[in-house]
Amino acid sequence: MFDFRLKVFYTVAKRKSFTKAAKELLISQPAVTKHIQEIESNYQTKLFVRDGMKINLTDAGHLLYHYAEEIFSVYRNLEFDIHTLNAKTEGVLRIGASTTVSQYVLPPLLAEFRKKVSSLHLDVLSDNTAIIEEQLLNKSIDVGMVEGVSKNPQIKYIDFIEDEIVLVCGSGNPLAKKSNIKPKELLNLSFLLRETGSGTLDVVAAKLKELGIKLGDLKSEMSFSSTESIKMYLMHSDSVAFLSIHAILKELRYNELSILDVENTDITRKFSIIQRQGQESALVELFVRFVQNYNLKL
Repeated sequence: MFDFRLKVFYTVAKRKSFTKAAKELLISQPAVTKHIQEIESNYQTKLFVRDGMKINLTDAGHLLYHYAEEIFSVYRNLEFDIHTLNAKTEGVLRIGASTTVSQYVLPPLLAEFRKKVSSLHLDVLSDNTAIIEEQLLNKSIDVGMVEGVSKNPQIKYIDFIEDEIVLVCGSGNPLAKKSNIKPKELLNLSFLLRETGSGTLDVVAAKLKELGIKLGDLKSEMSFSSTESIKMYLMHSDSVAFLSIHAILKELRYNELSILDVENTDITRKFSIIQRQGQESALVELFVRFVQNYNLKL
């Protein structure tokens, strides 16, 4: 509905890369460049400047980015509200969410959803990814939101937000003074790990495998099923843990926890909406549509 050139600009600005924008939009990089040049020609101003291999927004680019966010927000609200008019929004929607999602991503999202669909009652179940997927398949919940790397063929996975898993320690930990550590140094650290079935644990294990390290090679001081418990323990010990960046924003702000940079090691993943394969109820589809739209504001 909206001008595709504006979407191209917005994607380049978000990804800070013409190449990544082209990949996301499924068009060629020359096409991305052409769209940006057309906008710059129309407004007779530059939108991006190059700083070595990086690109940054100019003042005009920042202004256009601000208006693009507002425009896309209006379109998202319009699309969702029209679908809401055509859908039955009474009844109960049972939502399951893995631990990290339910604690740090889902609450503000559900609050906004309730403003849109106030007649709908929501039941929310929180557990690790493996349990949420099991609950979905046995129809104990209608829709789920999970982390992790599992891909069950009976489940439809829809990515909705990117997450980064970082190595964390308490601010009083001597390690916090180090600028970075080498992957092999992980073997000398004392870890707090999530329980078996945790999506976070699965992602960490997969990344460690790429580094030639088995999860069992790490010194496991203790296992927790609660991210909040891990954070509190870290503040009172010299242990370390892999945690979602979404889970530690407050602690970073108040200098209670510190991120340890592991050389050449980025652990990223997508949080996913999960549905059973096949046609779903109108309420499920309405919720999925809302989450996909809301993602752009997170």
